[in-house]
Amino acid sequence: MAHGYGALLAGARRRTPEALSGAARPTGGNPLIALVAAVFTLAQLVLVRPGMGLGWDETVYVSQVGAQAPASFFSAPRARGVSLLVAPIASWSTSTELLRVYLAVLSGLGLYLALRAWRGLFPARVLAVGGALFTSLWITLFYGPQAMPNYWVAVGALGTVGCFLRVRRNPRALWGVVAGAALMAWMRPTDAIWVTLPLLAVAAVNRHWRSAVALLAGLVAGGAQWVIEAYVGYGGLAERLREASRIQGGLGRHFAVDDQLRSLSGRTLCRPCTGPLPDPAVMAWWCVLPLLATVALAVAVRARRTGPTLVPLVCATTAAVPYLFLIGYAAPRFLLPAYALLAIPVADALFHLATGPAARWRPLATTVLAIGLAGHLAVQYAVLERTVRRTTDDHRDWARTAAELHRLGVRPPCLLTGHPAIPVAYYAGCASAAAGGHNANSTTAEIVGTSRRIPAAALTRPGGPPPAYARDWQTVPAAGMDIHLAPNAGGPG
Repeated sequence: MAHGYGALLAGARRRTPEALSGAARPTGGNPLIALVAAVFTLAQLVLVRPGMGLGWDETVYVSQVGAQAPASFFSAPRARGVSLLVAPIASWSTSTELLRVYLAVLSGLGLYLALRAWRGLFPARVLAVGGALFTSLWITLFYGPQAMPNYWVAVGALGTVGCFLRVRRNPRALWGVVAGAALMAWMRPTDAIWVTLPLLAVAAVNRHWRSAVALLAGLVAGGAQWVIEAYVGYGGLAERLREASRIQGGLGRHFAVDDQLRSLSGRTLCRPCTGPLPDPAVMAWWCVLPLLATVALAVAVRARRTGPTLVPLVCATTAAVPYLFLIGYAAPRFLLPAYALLAIPVADALFHLATGPAARWRPLATTVLAIGLAGHLAVQYAVLERTVRRTTDDHRDWARTAAELHRLGVRPPCLLTGHPAIPVAYYAGCASAAAGGHNANSTTAEIVGTSRRIPAAALTRPGGPPPAYARDWQTVPAAGMDIHLAPNAGGPG
């Protein structure tokens, strides 16, 4: 078996005439990759409004290092990587536009480095098209400039797998393995484990101990802070994992494939995930992915270069497993690492489908693929535009509520509770507290006591009952929610 795994990885180095049609040639293809990364950066700035405002999770990450509001409650599943990523901007500026531009540029650079890690494994044109396919997804464009971890796990996974496959040819690629694994663990330690499991298995069976050590070193370097925090703040690693599972609805046997399909229509969080499936045109690309992955693997086996295709496909599968079968809700961003790992093999399959048939069939194959890709881009743009518009409106509602709170006398230092206290508190410059639920960080007695010292308010949906301790507080409707003002909140400014 060890010999079989060696042959699997060694397939990347063979140069038979048949393999040369799809395997990499020595190339200066960096300009193509750089062009894709530059277009991706520009597309983010044009299509995802820099002034969109920060989302719920973003306010949690940014508040840890920013000066606009006190740090929000940091729940067990979260890791500090995003907060450190945005610190160079958020630590001194409250400009969302500046933060978006910074993240868009950084995400373009991350994509370039991740694709560059695959040089010599596939032709430059395949790498460029793979990058273009990944960045054409509305999910990638939407989350690239956001202060969220999933895109960074995706580029970390892509870079890690590429460097892992190149280690035998270029030992310096070990540093890329370390860096990629550390980036993933820095952002989401549990996701990093799922991505790297196949790599660790290949390294162990084939006795590639340097690769195994590099992977483990990267995971330790990126995840050490999360583990240390587990012992300091949660009573141990097992307790933190148990609390993270509780917050995520209890990890176990769940069939979430249909939930992920529902989220493709632009539902950034599908919890609970009910309602009809989206239009077939919206789901088509998702359903075609497994077919193209199968074609890619068949082409690679026939060309005797199985390793560079099979390894990312297996890693994509393990990256997707927890979000398809172990969690009871969905968000499209959860599968970004799987999409990134599928992109290059799928691009290789598309080139084969366009050039593989007999000469008389190639124009037809090329035309069909061109029409399919054009339709895919049109659908992705439509979903992106609708999602950006809706998200921008939601964030503006939070900003209007924060302005109304200021008008009513709830100004820093202040406290907000209720739904959605966390993002509105960030916009208003207040602290947030909850005595129950996934974000519980206080008690009723502490909230009531604080409301007697500083301005405080409870937020509910329109007509919704306030918490028991706020039943006698004055109620003021504002921007799609009710504000329940504590007696100490003051008067209109």
